[in-house]
Amino acid sequence: QVQLVESGGGLVQAGGSLTLSCAASGSIFRINDMGWYRQAPGKQRELVSLITRDAKTNYADSVKGRFTISRDNAKMLVYLQMNSLKPEDTAVYYCNAQIQQRIGSYIRGYWGQGTQVTVSS
Repeated sequence: QVQLVESGGGLVQAGGSLTLSCAASGSIFRINDMGWYRQAPGKQRELVSLITRDAKTNYADSVKGRFTISRDNAKMLVYLQMNSLKPEDTAVYYCNAQIQQRIGSYIRGYWGQGTQVTVSS
């Protein structure tokens, strides 16, 4: 009974900024990696950024220097700060979390419902 809920999407002009949030809730023992993915029309879903439990990060080449991922383990939140947005950033952004529901159990991935980000030229 795990749930991930994204928020913060919307319409912004090129060069502007948005911050996305993702809140995890439910039966959770431990959250390991968390990440943001996006999917544009006619494109496959792609990894945007990943963050480990101890805050090691990775970014897609297309967003390096513009996006910053962070997390709050106590609050079970992950954020994506997006600066210098470009029209090609337009997509539905999805939160993903690798979650262990109880001690000794396997780890599986969970997805949020997605939030739309639209960048106008």
